Amino acid sequence: MIRTRMLPVIAALAATLAAPGLSRAGDLKITEMAVTTKIVKGNPIDSVRRISSTSVKALYCFTRFTAPEDTDTTIKQVWYLNDQVVAEYELPVKGAHWRTYSRKAVEKGNSGEWRCDAVDREGKVLKSVSFRMN
Repeated sequence: MIRTRMLPVIAALAATLAAPGLSRAGDLKITEMAVTTKIVKGNPIDSVRRISSTSVKALYCFTRFTAPEDTDTTIKQVWYLNDQVVAEYELPVKGAHWRTYSRKAVEKGNSGEWRCDAVDREGKVLKSVSFRMN
């Protein structure tokens, strides 16, 4: 009986070992995501909800993850202005605790509804952050 009960556990372990370093979407968990005006010592200093295009030269989309210890994968941060893609950045995610960010230059006249999506390798949106630029 013990052997029969252990088969699902053994099968799950074998599947995990067969693809070392690859993380499924369910393995990555975003614990923090923010669009910020600056990154200091690896952390965002604020969280933008509304901003003027004349007040900053760039914005950053900061994302913090927890994942399995041997994680070695990538995510994309996709920036949108009024639902149109304006930038895409592929970023690494390695290890159990990881943080990363992308930088988007801000130009005068880029007013509208903005958002940045964190997307896994399979194209699934893990999290999204929205803000308005005047």
